[in-house]
This record gives sequence, structure tokens and C-alpha cells, in this order.
Amino acid sequence: MQPLAERLRPKNLDEYIGQKHLVGEGGVIRNMIETGKIQSIILWGPPGVGKTTLAKIISKASKRPMFSLSAISSGVKEVREVLDNAKHQSLFSPVSPILFIDEIHRFNKTQQDSLLGAVEQGVVTLIGATTENPSFEVNSPLLSRCEVYVLKPLEKSDLEVLLNRALTEDEVLKNMDIKVEETTALFRQSGGDARKLLNVLEIIINAETSGTVVINDETVAKRLQKSTAIYDKKGDMHYDIISAFIKSIRGSDANAAIYYLARMLNGGEDLKFIARRLVISASEDIGLANPNAMLLANACFQAVNTVGYPESRIMLAECVIYLANSPKSNSAYNAINSAMEFAQKTGDLPVPLHLRNAPTKLMEQLGYGNEYKYAHDYKGHFVEQEFMPENISGTTFYFPQDNPAEQKAKDTIQRLWNGKYKT
Repeated sequence: MQPLAERLRPKNLDEYIGQKHLVGEGGVIRNMIETGKIQSIILWGPPGVGKTTLAKIISKASKRPMFSLSAISSGVKEVREVLDNAKHQSLFSPVSPILFIDEIHRFNKTQQDSLLGAVEQGVVTLIGATTENPSFEVNSPLLSRCEVYVLKPLEKSDLEVLLNRALTEDEVLKNMDIKVEETTALFRQSGGDARKLLNVLEIIINAETSGTVVINDETVAKRLQKSTAIYDKKGDMHYDIISAFIKSIRGSDANAAIYYLARMLNGGEDLKFIARRLVISASEDIGLANPNAMLLANACFQAVNTVGYPESRIMLAECVIYLANSPKSNSAYNAINSAMEFAQKTGDLPVPLHLRNAPTKLMEQLGYGNEYKYAHDYKGHFVEQEFMPENISGTTFYFPQDNPAEQKAKDTIQRLWNGKYKT
């Protein structure tokens, strides 16, 4: 018999759970299906959130044949064979078939390049699924030909719907005596992953040989303790461990961070994946409290790419310990988020005329660049002038935090701008 997760795989959008921002009323993918205008897309999100299922639904709803490849087991030869089959199929159909590639981030440059022509010419409509940031893992030429849509972990309400569906609609479970007393541990173990939730549910149910199956926090903990999963770089434990790893660095616990690093290394995690997360942590969590953290993290990333395992474990450990013990600040993270949100709300405010370049005579006549003060011509390389659009003068996005490095920045802002910006 098929696993529970496969038996409950949705067959249409009405059965699909979660991702309302994409498939709900007015959602971009729902509109795509309803209009029949299917374009090449990349679905980016953690495991178990419905990437493969969504690709199958798009194929079925748009009445397009679907060819599937796994980037883990397919090479250039397999890609070319599928593309040849797709070309033959397109001769008998007015629409291009769908080529679904799971784990597309695992394709190397040559494999990804082999897709370019077929996507560009409309031989296939590509749907790629990835758990990794496409900006890092998908070649720019291929990425530019696709829209990227982010899928989110399932929320508690989504998991409740899924659990209820499993217990009331599955051909096996609906005939069993199952009593749900608590769901806290069950939902926590799933981590927003539908497949993981159903797998855990199946483990609990299969462990009972007779009588009523009781699901509560105690039985979940008891059954999972006997079925402990090792770290899986392709799925279930991947996001739990990396989350604990980053939060340990953020929380200045070097010992915990090293422990989670060891878990990832023992599990065969991609070293570049770890190193990239350290670069992000250096900017997001250490930031301006210790700007050298970014330099060290970037140097670590370069070294890992150059040296490789097992020696690179030492470089990663050095960087992890340094970041964990560094002073912390998320002021740059807060500043850019605040500024982007503000800019989105206020729209395209005009740049002050004195800050605009004047490469043509007409621009000079219109006053572009007039009255601009060149800072290096003044004492201390500073002169007070307005750099913000007129309507938002004095708006503050960067607030220095309480650490020695940023206190110097705070003093500089107060000295130069004389209270114009809040600090």
C-alpha cells in the first residue's frame, strides 16, 4: 500500500492546502491556471510544502503532458532525451509540455545550460522545485527566463485541515478508532512540513497493534524517540538543524553552535550551504557591532570553496566560534527592512534637483546639479545639505545600537547632523 502522504496527495487546487498567497482567490498561480497562460516558474520553499504537488496540478489543470526529472539522478544525457521527447510531443499539441525538475539547484552549470534553448524557444514550460535560494543555485540566464515563487511552511491552521482530512478521508485511517487529545507536539515535530506530519502520524498509528490509537504529546514523544531520524541534508532535519545553528550563533552560544555544525558535517551537509549561512549571519546578526565579522565569514566561504573537506571543517569552526562570541547588532537588517517598506508605501519621490547629474544641456537648463556642494571642498569633508526628497527630510531608518562600534557612529551622526536624524 502507498504511504499516507502519497494517498492524500491533492489532485486539484480545491484539495491543495496552504500557499494561499499563490493559489488562493486572485493568487498568481491560480490566475495562471484559470487563464491557461502557463509560464516557466521556479518554486522555492522547504520540504513538504507542496512544490511537486503544485506542479502536477498545473499540468493536469492546463491539460499539458508533464515530463519529470530529478536533478539528483539525472545528467545532461537524460535532460536531452526528455527534451527530444518534448519536441516530438509538441508536434501534436498546440501547447508546450511541462518539464518538472525536482531539486533543480543540484544541476550544475552545464546541465542548467542545456535547458536554456528549450525554455527560450517554448519547447517546454519549465517548473523547477528547489529548497535552496535560486539566486545562489540557479544560473542567471535560466533564472531570468523564470518567475520565482516562494512557498511557505504550512501554518497551524493548514496542519489542522490536513490532520482532519487524513483521519476522515483516508481509506485506511477513516475506518480506525483514532482519538486526538493533543496536537502541540505533533505540529511542532512537523515544522510546517505536510509530508513530515503525515509520516509522524503513520509512525504513531503503525505502532499500535490493537484498540484505540491515542494521539497526544506523550505518545508523539514516545513513538518518535523509538524512531529517531538521523540528520537528512535532503529533507526533514535539514531546516531544524540550520535554524538551531543560526539561532545559537545569534544567542552567543559558541558551544551549541559548534554542536549543530558537527551534526551538519556528520550528516554530509553541503559545505557551501553552511558557509553561505555564516555570511548571512555575519551581516544580519553581528552587523555593524563588528564589521570584521563579514570579512571573516566571506574569507571562510572562499576558503571552503578552495580547500574542501575535511580540512574546511576547521575553517568553519573558527568562523562559527568567532561569530558566536562577537558583539551583536541587527541595526543594518532593521534599517534596510524599514527603508524598503517606507519606499514601497511612499512611491517614487523625486530626487532633489541639486543631486541629479546633468549630462545634457537641457538638464543643465532645468537646474540639474545646481547648488550641489562637493563635500571634499569643505573642512572635515562635510557640508550640511539635503539628500532626502523634500517631503521626507529628516526621516530616520538607521538607529545605532548599544555597542562600542555603533556608539561611534551615533556620535558622528549627532555631531554632523545636529539632531536632524533621531538616534
